[in-house]
Amino acid sequence: MGRVIGELLPLAIGVAISPLPIIAAIVMLLTRRAGLTSLGLLVGWVVGIVVATVVFVFVASTVGLDESSGPSTAGSWVKIGLGVLLLLLAARQWRGRPRPGQPVTMPKWMSAIDSFTLGKAAGLGFVLSAVNPKNLVICATAGATIGAAALSGGQNAVAVAVFTVIGASTVAAPVVGYALAKERMRRPLDELRHWLEAHNNAVMSLLLLVIGVTVIGKGIGGL
Repeated sequence: MGRVIGELLPLAIGVAISPLPIIAAIVMLLTRRAGLTSLGLLVGWVVGIVVATVVFVFVASTVGLDESSGPSTAGSWVKIGLGVLLLLLAARQWRGRPRPGQPVTMPKWMSAIDSFTLGKAAGLGFVLSAVNPKNLVICATAGATIGAAALSGGQNAVAVAVFTVIGASTVAAPVVGYALAKERMRRPLDELRHWLEAHNNAVMSLLLLVIGVTVIGKGIGGL
């Protein structure tokens, strides 16, 4: 159990340091429906992480990736494949970064956040966590790690919970902080938003690179 949690930590941090959902949460907190939409985004974000991870826990536990008697060759190749996908996504993010002097381009849906309802905000959170390719690959890797460990049902639940809590923490932090101290949080949140917008691609490419290399190393070590 301890080994699995250890392997999940860098993956959970990879989900947590995802600039787009943090930016979306901050933008929502600066709109007229701040409390409602930001809460919806957080709920959708959490549900998306849980659903994506649990699906791959089930897949890994039913397709012969069990490592209870030692590292599984199939499981090791799956990790290598997922690691390669993460490296490809890192390269894509790096190529897409804005050049010096080039304006930062954010997704079109960002400009419509002011009109979001609770349901739309929750849907956005779910899409960003469970459908977005970068987070989906990370959640798949976490699910495969848990499912291959041959843990009990309770241990699986604990592992998914730990991964989800850490992964959702950076979206939860501004939502909770704003609810407790609206006026004091407004300026630092706005500054954080501008920094994340400017460095979104660089942050994600470096993060995906580190996680990808780590996952490939784990896979190679099991062969």
